[in-house]
Amino acid sequence: METTLYLPIKSFLEAAGYTVKGEIAGCDVVGLSPEEPPVVVICELKLSFTLELILQAVDRAAASDEVWIAARVSAKGKGRESDRRYRDLCRRLGFGMLSVSDNGVVDVLVSPTAAMPRKNPRKRSRLVTEHKRRKGDPTAGGSTRSPIMTAYRQQALACAVALQAGPLRPRDLKTIAPTAANILRGNVYGWFERVDRGLYGLTAAGAEALGRWPAVSEGGDAPAGADDAVQAGHS
Repeated sequence: METTLYLPIKSFLEAAGYTVKGEIAGCDVVGLSPEEPPVVVICELKLSFTLELILQAVDRAAASDEVWIAARVSAKGKGRESDRRYRDLCRRLGFGMLSVSDNGVVDVLVSPTAAMPRKNPRKRSRLVTEHKRRKGDPTAGGSTRSPIMTAYRQQALACAVALQAGPLRPRDLKTIAPTAANILRGNVYGWFERVDRGLYGLTAAGAEALGRWPAVSEGGDAPAGADDAVQAGHS
């Protein structure tokens, strides 16, 4: 699975000084540098170097300062990592190219040196905001079958934890969830109900959600892993 590439790539980018998180706004791996405004690095993962991987990188380029593609080295050494034309295409597009061996060693095949396309400020802002608001790194890059643990979902779960003790008002939850009022009123997941004017309680669905993500109740990072009919794009 592509998620097996995530930790080696995360370690590679962290060693370069970036704070790295997986599955941010549809990107497999996103790294931010410590300065303000941050340098934004995106890496897309595939089990092999394909045209689709390059097309994904093209789509991500407008939201980042640096784009990498990464894939596992082919078993017989005949994959596109050995194809000069593929590497030249990455150079012309300005994309870096990383290979990951079976034992997790990351090698730089192509460095991202060419000029990048014109930036899309809206995409970039959404990416940076979600990265900074998300607590910890709860979702491995390359995940496709589980709901993404977005910052929005994390705050909704924090509200649900607090409401286990009884109904509360949005202002009572502001310290743990800055957007609590919008979360309770919007009720995207069906976890909350208004029991009185300005007063909200937890539904049976909300209590069930806490059982699916028990780490939240213990104050840890909650791994995504439940089949939930939700809007995974919320930030």
